[in-house]
Amino acid sequence: MKQNRMDIQLLISILLLVGAGFLIFLSASLGLLERDSGYMSSIVWKQIYLGLIPGLIALYAFSRLDVALWRKFSFWIFIGAIVLNVLVFIPGLGLSHGGATRWLLIGSFSLQVSEVLKIASVIYFASWLAYARERASEWKMGFLPLVAMLVIVSVLLLAQPDTDTLAIIGASLLAMYVSAGGKWKHVAILAVVGALCLAALAFTRPYVMSRIQTFLDPSASSQGAGYQIQQSLIAVGSGGLAGRGFGQSIQKFNYLPEPVGDSIFAVAAEEFGFFGSVALIALYVFFAMRSLRIAGAAENAYSGLLAVGITTFVIAQSFVNISAMLGVLPLSGIPLLFVSQGGTALFFVLAVSGMLLNISRKARIGRAM
Repeated sequence: MKQNRMDIQLLISILLLVGAGFLIFLSASLGLLERDSGYMSSIVWKQIYLGLIPGLIALYAFSRLDVALWRKFSFWIFIGAIVLNVLVFIPGLGLSHGGATRWLLIGSFSLQVSEVLKIASVIYFASWLAYARERASEWKMGFLPLVAMLVIVSVLLLAQPDTDTLAIIGASLLAMYVSAGGKWKHVAILAVVGALCLAALAFTRPYVMSRIQTFLDPSASSQGAGYQIQQSLIAVGSGGLAGRGFGQSIQKFNYLPEPVGDSIFAVAAEEFGFFGSVALIALYVFFAMRSLRIAGAAENAYSGLLAVGITTFVIAQSFVNISAMLGVLPLSGIPLLFVSQGGTALFFVLAVSGMLLNISRKARIGRAM
């Protein structure tokens, strides 16, 4: 049977996000020159050769690979992701940084295993919900499997700890559950339980409480926990309507923490201003709208649910990052997908984008490629 063509509008939005993201990353990386020029070169090299190039190859390869294969091996993919997340706790295999153990050492490189777990969870839960079909609204076939997935993921990620990725995975699984016909009262139950768990974390883990306190009153510790958000807001405000111009950010030089990491949107806002920031956000919105349209027109339930899960975690993570830099949400520490430093994150977001393109090949919508 002749293979259908992928959705050109989704492809263009992905390529625009990749191109704009890499330009913003290059500009932000100049802020590292004041700190260590050798470190800057290393960061750029890793972003290109461990993230961008392999990611573009994965984008193409996964756009050609039938998603039915992901469904066929979904259980083993999820088990493999669990194993990888356990391996980081073995001395000599796991890498710790900043009080967190989230990376698996592979030779001279490191892999952030929570990225694998994020994608594997979506792949497997989509497979389960497609299997359950009309029974997904039932307690036994829908809600309990969702709870089981969340418990497994929570145990692994809270041990690392990585509460931000846990929240993103939780949002993705809930979106898939609702899309499959899950009951809103079950979602409400989980929301209450989640709020209670967050409160417990705030009282047992100081960094969680610090984030909440900083969010409520950023000026309380201007040289401590509130420093990053204050510098971010200065950068955003300095951009005005049109921005200072490409490469002209001042805050990225010794002022803004992590200018190539979770603070990178503030650099973009300073250089491209309100108009540039809105344009970048519009790209994410268009990506989401097109992906969800593809999900709604997907060939089968599995493909549609997989598209919903992928779209949710890409957009949720990106908007949580942006919102944190604007002071709308507490600081998260998660990267801005397609833009921030992180070869693992860039590789995997391009890989799952390839999955979306493959789903679009058989979706019942107009195509132009």
